[in-house]
Amino acid sequence: MNTTRKEFIYKSILAAAGITGLPPIKNPEKTDSNGTYSARRPVNTEFNISIFSKHLQWLDYPEMAETAAELGFDGVDLTVRPGGHVLPERVTQDLPRAVKAVRDAGLEIPMISTAVTAANEEHTDATLKTAGKLGIQNYRLGWIPYNKKISIPENLEMFKERLNRLASLNKQYDIKADYQNHSGTSFGASAWDLWYVLKDIDNKWIGCQYDIRHATVEGANSWPLDLELISPYIGTMDIKDFHWVKKEDGWQIKNVPLGEGMVDFNLFFEMLKQFSINAPLSIHYEYPLGGAEHGATSLSTGREKILNGIQKDLKTLRGWIHEFN
Repeated sequence: MNTTRKEFIYKSILAAAGITGLPPIKNPEKTDSNGTYSARRPVNTEFNISIFSKHLQWLDYPEMAETAAELGFDGVDLTVRPGGHVLPERVTQDLPRAVKAVRDAGLEIPMISTAVTAANEEHTDATLKTAGKLGIQNYRLGWIPYNKKISIPENLEMFKERLNRLASLNKQYDIKADYQNHSGTSFGASAWDLWYVLKDIDNKWIGCQYDIRHATVEGANSWPLDLELISPYIGTMDIKDFHWVKKEDGWQIKNVPLGEGMVDFNLFFEMLKQFSINAPLSIHYEYPLGGAEHGATSLSTGREKILNGIQKDLKTLRGWIHEFN
């Protein structure tokens, strides 16, 4: 059997990290006796559902991967950022190890979550080069704050230049960046400023990681407009739920399990179907889970309780997806 260039690069980078005995990276153009296969093809033909590895940072790579597989996930959204499963300064050594562990467990890595915000940052090149060679297709960008010393229109033009430079680097390493619409006051809190910048950039290399929870926080009634506007640029998606609670010092967000909050998942999945969006999903768990919600490396409650909570949301999500297919 001939070795493809992608397989050769994949084996070379793992060998450089001291890893042997790996399963070969599978190529979309390569077939076996069961037909065409790809290391990045969703296991679940409806949606590829990953767990955000932030919530399993109390486990090492092999146990994290095996646990995600046992829970029933299709893949892992791996944290490759300060405080994450893979530290940026060790990306060339540790990302191959993490990838091998996940693929050994029979899972995919449809995306990684990074702190990258510019092409010229210290670890950007090594992160994208390593991820691209390992066959990872998407990475989430870090958040970019507005410069208060200049106007919003001036900021948006600056963001265009910044992301265009990143798009060029992404093209070089064959990997796409997705910017999350995260609630707050940074760029992308509103999908409209994100759209304004993305519309002038090749969306093969820069897109959006759409987060329905954050979209609902920013626009409880208007988020469908945001989703319609940004739909052509969605490369990956986050799933989580919340509702507002009134405290003595004002209204606050309370994160809750899927289906217990105010996110309108019925309309959300109807619109995904309407606009033919089938991007990989990453479940985030931000409600109390013994510290796992914050990426803790040691837990304040039992492992079984945490894993039961994680699996409950996964079953809820799979149920919704089944209803809309």
